[in-house]
Amino acid sequence: MRKNSIKNTRINGEVLKELANIIRGEIKDPRIHPMTSVVAVEVAPDLKTCKAWISVLGDEKAQADTLAGLRSAEGYIRRELARTVNLRNTPEIRFVLDQSIEYGVNMSKKIDELKRKEKDDANAES
Repeated sequence: MRKNSIKNTRINGEVLKELANIIRGEIKDPRIHPMTSVVAVEVAPDLKTCKAWISVLGDEKAQADTLAGLRSAEGYIRRELARTVNLRNTPEIRFVLDQSIEYGVNMSKKIDELKRKEKDDANAES
């Protein structure tokens, strides 16, 4: 099975959906921030490993705590994934913090500030 085959793409989508459901509804760890989302999942073609990109809306402490909570619950998450997704092998999950949403929000704020500054400069000249 090639890395970007249709089968692998479907598996990635299914694992992403189930992983999001498990994290949102079944884990009771207080360290995991309620605004945690699974951004992307990449399952290896041999179904042995899986990288899950996690986005946490909060400060750096909340992000670190959420990552620690997810890493401590890896066994439970893998067991639930095996129960819900019928795969030959259940992949070993590795959580990676995704900063892309936070980066996008910061860039949007900077663009808005520049527009506001430009508008103020244009009003000052008039």
